[in-house]
Amino acid sequence: MASIRKRKGKWQVQVRRKGSGAVSRTFHVLKDAQAWARHMEARADRGELPARPESLRGITLHQIVERYRDTVSPRKRTHALERLILNAFLRHPICHRPLSDIGTAHFATYRDERLREVKPASIKRLLVPIHNLFEVARIEWGLPIRENPLSRLTLEASDQRRERRLRPGEQERLLVSARQCRNQLIGPIVALALETAMRRGELLAIKKEHIVCSKRTLLIPESKNGRARTIPLSMAAVELLSAHAARMDGYFPSPLTPSDWRGSGLSGGQGSTICTFTTCATKP
Repeated sequence: MASIRKRKGKWQVQVRRKGSGAVSRTFHVLKDAQAWARHMEARADRGELPARPESLRGITLHQIVERYRDTVSPRKRTHALERLILNAFLRHPICHRPLSDIGTAHFATYRDERLREVKPASIKRLLVPIHNLFEVARIEWGLPIRENPLSRLTLEASDQRRERRLRPGEQERLLVSARQCRNQLIGPIVALALETAMRRGELLAIKKEHIVCSKRTLLIPESKNGRARTIPLSMAAVELLSAHAARMDGYFPSPLTPSDWRGSGLSGGQGSTICTFTTCATKP
């Protein structure tokens, strides 16, 4: 609420709101003081008053990262990976700072430090949830954060497009290596990935009811953009799916999980082959 009082022949106005700093101004005319008070009260209702730093001194970045990790992140499709990213970030000293003492400069220092160890694209993947964290804290949680400290942080990620194709002989070596893995499901999934160009998450989410062998189609209920799509299947893909349909327990590659693929190598023959479902590279 606004308070108006007369002092030494002038009208003093002060507007206060919890979590924000007080704003005040002096007028010669009462009507001007009342009009300004109404204007500032409207701004206060919209959360536009300057934040009061003292109210953020008792809250650390660690605390709001944990809250975001446990309450907001689980609602996302990528929550498992995001949880790993946030847990790693929580171990950095920047998380011990109070919110009142964190600005763009601190994240710029963090960025420069991490760039000595990882690529810009990796830093960008980390800072996306942190940026969203501050937006949630500011808008939904009502913390008096005036500006997202990551909004003005610059980070140019290098072009990560992959245009490499399998060279002659690499597909055969890849399939041989996959079939020699201890997990017997690796071979069929790698073969199916080559036939369909599906993403890892899509492959691991195939269910028996998604397959229509008579029409040679496969339903992907939720793709990367969040929409369903149906893809045509080659005869080789139909044969792969048909061979495993009888023993499918819910999902085609059951009981594999995304973590079974992350960082795993396929070894065999005279070299080792590391495969992702967007590109395959053979190391001699």
